[in-house]
Amino acid sequence: MESGDIEDGFVAPGFKPPINGIVLTRLKSKDNKGENEIPHIESDLAWSRKVYVRTWGCAHNSSDSEYMSGLLVNSGFKLTPNPDAADLWVLNSCTVKTPSENQLENEILKAKKKRKYVVVAGCVSQAAPTVEYLKNVSIVGVQQVDQIVNVVEETLKGNVVRHLSLRRKEALSLDLPKVRRNKFVEILAINTGCLNHCTYCKTKQARGDLKSFPVDEIVKRAKSAFSEGCKEVWLTSEDLGAYGRDIGHVLPDLLSQLVKIIPHDCMMRLGMTNPPYILDHLQEIADTLNHPRVYSFLHIPVQAGSDAVLAEMKREYTSEQFCKVVDFMRENVPGVYIATDFICAFPSETTDDFLDSMKLVEKYKFPSLFINQFYPRPGTPAARLKKIDTVEARRRTAAMTELFKSYTTYKNDRIGHNKAYEHILVSSDKDLLGQWVTVQIKEVSKFYMKADLVEDNQTSLRKYYKLAVIPIILLMFFFIVKLL
Repeated sequence: MESGDIEDGFVAPGFKPPINGIVLTRLKSKDNKGENEIPHIESDLAWSRKVYVRTWGCAHNSSDSEYMSGLLVNSGFKLTPNPDAADLWVLNSCTVKTPSENQLENEILKAKKKRKYVVVAGCVSQAAPTVEYLKNVSIVGVQQVDQIVNVVEETLKGNVVRHLSLRRKEALSLDLPKVRRNKFVEILAINTGCLNHCTYCKTKQARGDLKSFPVDEIVKRAKSAFSEGCKEVWLTSEDLGAYGRDIGHVLPDLLSQLVKIIPHDCMMRLGMTNPPYILDHLQEIADTLNHPRVYSFLHIPVQAGSDAVLAEMKREYTSEQFCKVVDFMRENVPGVYIATDFICAFPSETTDDFLDSMKLVEKYKFPSLFINQFYPRPGTPAARLKKIDTVEARRRTAAMTELFKSYTTYKNDRIGHNKAYEHILVSSDKDLLGQWVTVQIKEVSKFYMKADLVEDNQTSLRKYYKLAVIPIILLMFFFIVKLL
């Protein structure tokens, strides 16, 4: 798995999901010896096959890739970070932005030139499986990630497989083997799909309507992750705030159970949530963020500061409601870290509308800001609207970027987080991953703090004891040699 450590997996012995509903659409002819024809593999021995996994997009996609990697390893396949060494590539795609989709297309072309087998997963292939560059490519759907072994095996036999129905009756199991990119972090999807119909978003077409996992299954998975050595659990979904509304629950029901099982040296982080679904639970969310083992962090995409644009986007909230969430959290959660997103140059956005967005950034000076220039996604209502001139769109995107840079000097460096999820840069040659440490702040900027590692008294005593024991051991060795 790209950027991952393939030794970080855990397996469920003997697990191999059924092949119900799988469709074999074409068998490649062994007589066709075209330039890019992939050699047919006769052996069914999984342990002799290597798989390369690449992931684009959100944390939910990353979690899906970790599950697929775990299932493949559990069935005997070997993962490799080297695409050239792999027999087959699993490409987990993202449909949020055009550039990531273009990268997927280029990666498929590259794989074919290298005569590699390809399986495409994720939102692009789910939402648009008939696009030209996916022709003769195997696909595993977002609700069929537990079928990845079957799809890979059939693809290696020369078959092209399409397995992507959104009408699955039973939910995916959370109790699947996994290979984590970071052995200290469990990325835990608590629901899939959403309740909204945003006019610019194609993810809805891929992930479908809201489907929430039961509270007890999520708690069980979190417990398992902590018992396996994870130090953090990141809750993720297309919209965390909508959790449970399809099964008679709300997000605080789940959070109240999860905080009970977080070990004293571990943390939990909440994922992205839209404003409408937490407005009725602001106090409960604030109480959760104030818990000593929950990061004081919230990602709330606003997308625009203008109510007119928000209405065109069908975001189902106003700028005032977004401000209510931010103000409440800043007043009730000390040091809370709030991240947000903006789309610049949405088709209906006027100059005044854009200025409303700029004023919102100036007002709150968000420490983390995801700025996106509007890209029309095929098949979405917004794609039919008249686009803003490209030069003007770039100017607006650049203007917001410059505003963001004007109040932050953060650079992506090695960092740790405190309770408020603030970035702490620590200079140390020690391996500190997964550990709590005490530091002394030496420098403060608007976006990070620099600190030196401080050893506590017990650590210092242990160090002193070890230093004192060394000469004693050497002296004893000298006397033993002398006696001999």
